[in-house]
Amino acid sequence: MESTLDIAHTIINSLEEKKGEEILLLDIQKVSSFTDYFIICTGTSNRMVDALADAALESTRDSFQIKGRIEGNPECGWMVVDFGPIVVHLFSPDQRDFYRLEEFWKDGKTILHLQ
Repeated sequence: MESTLDIAHTIINSLEEKKGEEILLLDIQKVSSFTDYFIICTGTSNRMVDALADAALESTRDSFQIKGRIEGNPECGWMVVDFGPIVVHLFSPDQRDFYRLEEFWKDGKTILHLQ
């Protein structure tokens, strides 16, 4: 049986393959009651943010038969893919700078940060 971290790493690999930038995996189990991990990633265009969301969905469906739910749209510059224990935040560079989720959840533990 796969662990939640195995699923998170599969998602991260799919984001890397689609050229996602500044990928961050945060363990927020001790500071959040609604999820265990955040994955935060930047896409350089609206089209790329959409492709990153599709890649995350496809990787979990193919590898683990897990479905996620998308909120937001690429034109807004912020999409969320919710897998329950893992929530993936996909940002345009401007929106990521504006919302600064890393700072808001700084009490979480950084597990992985890929430039």
